[in-house]
Amino acid sequence: MGWSDNARIAAKLLALATGMLAFALFVMPPLYNAFCDITGLNGKTGGKYEAVPAAVDKNRLVTVQFVASNNKNMPWEFRPSQVSVKVHPGEPTDTTFFARNPTGEDMVAQAIPSLVPYDAVSYFHKTECFCFNQQSLKAGASADLALRFIVDPDLPPAVTTVTLSYTLFDITERVSARFNMDNKNTDS
Repeated sequence: MGWSDNARIAAKLLALATGMLAFALFVMPPLYNAFCDITGLNGKTGGKYEAVPAAVDKNRLVTVQFVASNNKNMPWEFRPSQVSVKVHPGEPTDTTFFARNPTGEDMVAQAIPSLVPYDAVSYFHKTECFCFNQQSLKAGASADLALRFIVDPDLPPAVTTVTLSYTLFDITERVSARFNMDNKNTDS
């Protein structure tokens, strides 16, 4: 094998690795999200819920635990203001998550929720959630991010604890790229 054969193989391997990376970063997340939305797997909690008046079950308490984590590349400080709350099913409940951007750059984040146990997903309704929108924080800034939810009174009686977790992702570059593309499209 000569130098040109090795260079050709290296180029093919590099192209394959680049293609695999692009597939993992840009194709898989939307497919995964669609799969989870359709099947209800991975505790995906869905979008905004329009609250309808329901009877509050004062005879029952459900513990809702909160967990916050950052994606590997997200430098923000991110945590729930409360580790858990006890709620009566049917009762709207408010809480917050704290976020701080300790970097010297303005950043944009997106929180992705997940809920366990999986059989509780259909009974946990977010009426307001910071996860519905992208969160922008200037360098050094912090914010309390609002969450309002209702645990459905029809939650199976065997479920006494629900854990809602959020993973925070840095989407600054993606938003910046989209903004630049939108500006290019409007300039033509």
